[in-house]
Amino acid sequence: MTAQNQELIAEITRLQQAIASAGLPSDLAQNATDMIERLSRMARLGEYSTEYEKVAHYIDWITNLPWSKRSTDLLDLEHARQILDKNHYGLSQVKDRILEYLAVLQLQQQKSDQSGQSSIFKFMRAPILCFVGLVGTGKTTIAYSIAEAMGRQMIRIPFGGMGDPLDLRGQSRIRPDAEPGLVIKALRRAATKNPVILLDEVDRVTDEGRASIMGVLVELLDPEQNMAFRDHFVDYPIDLSEVLFIATCNNTTNIATAVLDRLEPIMMPSYSDEEKIMIAKAYVLPRTMQESGLADGVLKIDESVWPKIVRPLGYDAGIRTLERTINGICRKVAKMVVEGKGSHFSLNPDNIKDFLPTW
Repeated sequence: MTAQNQELIAEITRLQQAIASAGLPSDLAQNATDMIERLSRMARLGEYSTEYEKVAHYIDWITNLPWSKRSTDLLDLEHARQILDKNHYGLSQVKDRILEYLAVLQLQQQKSDQSGQSSIFKFMRAPILCFVGLVGTGKTTIAYSIAEAMGRQMIRIPFGGMGDPLDLRGQSRIRPDAEPGLVIKALRRAATKNPVILLDEVDRVTDEGRASIMGVLVELLDPEQNMAFRDHFVDYPIDLSEVLFIATCNNTTNIATAVLDRLEPIMMPSYSDEEKIMIAKAYVLPRTMQESGLADGVLKIDESVWPKIVRPLGYDAGIRTLERTINGICRKVAKMVVEGKGSHFSLNPDNIKDFLPTW
């Protein structure tokens, strides 16, 4: 037996072991086994190299998908409330909706435990929340907080500039450069079948691909259809019913009616100056000081100058301008500390202009 044949046998054995240990559905495992047997027959004719790459690539994907692996949900409402309050100021309607969902899951879990039967519909009716609001109002960060509160993995799929539905659906394996779609890639990265998947900026797809992408979203978000979502590359029904989908958009104008019908829109309000001051004091400033290496007490800000920090150049619906302004203040203070110009700094009406942008 030649060294090449021995190497081939070892590779085929490795693929067979991967299939056996992956916990694949029986019919999918049989299809993969048939592919390996066909590869073995081709090897005897000396024409297996190209086919081997295709088969190995496919088996690598299907054996690394979480067919039965799921994370355990944290359904403690008090824990979830603490996480949401820690990361976000206000947004009482949004927080209440999340807590309601967790309460329903908790009751369903208790009912399932008491009956001794698994509730197969427990996750099918998960709400598909869609946060609608202007930039900087916290749409994306609230999704991360939901995942943290539930103890689930969080994966983000950006829709900005997406123009091809195959980005979501995947490519057929007859193409030499075939790859799974972003949904399957998200499941693999999450390594669980019940992650939180953020569909970010679904209104920002290109005009050319909007209709076809919305068609994929209809299937992806419909609880009656996503139990058997079919990616072109995997070419096998995949159960997405346990995934908690969260969508974000700036407005709903460019979202198809059929997609909106499957979403639960929640408006993310713009912040008033008073709310921004509270957010800056409780969230933005402490976090930015820590990121800038400034110890507690190094920077003090007089109450009278907060209105100028909140609105240095005009009104902004979100808090991104506020974050940039505070970040700039902390950078200036850090530079002064390193240069030996002081160890404690207080911002007041007399010196605030030295720390704010002037363009």
